[in-house]
Amino acid sequence: MAYRALGSGDAFWRRSNQMGVLNTDLGRQLEATQLGARLWRIEPGQASTRHRHRTTEEIYVLLEGTGKLRVGDELLVLGPMDAVLVEPGTVRQPFNDTETDQLWLIMGAPVEHADTTAMDEDLLAWMYPDGPKAMPPELG
Repeated sequence: MAYRALGSGDAFWRRSNQMGVLNTDLGRQLEATQLGARLWRIEPGQASTRHRHRTTEEIYVLLEGTGKLRVGDELLVLGPMDAVLVEPGTVRQPFNDTETDQLWLIMGAPVEHADTTAMDEDLLAWMYPDGPKAMPPELG
């Protein structure tokens, strides 16, 4: 098959295991083998995990809202349609300290699945240097 399509009404959304952020795994639902892609709806007061990847390069695109993305020690403030590339090994965390939802498209390659229930302790400690539920200082 040369392509696969996923209608917006057919996408499966769920809350993330660690931070409870609503998301849909587009890459998995479209059976992508080399590219990961998710939509994340980060509600006021929420954050995605503070994490890094060994091999995955990720692009963060803010589709809706005003977003903050901490990359290493730097805090970036993004508006709709702003994009950021984060290299492997770099710690990153998008979060929402506003009063409206944010919608992020996050794409990465090569695919590096991050199932915390299947990780050994060393990988878990490396991927989540402050633990898988660390909140940014702006959210307490």
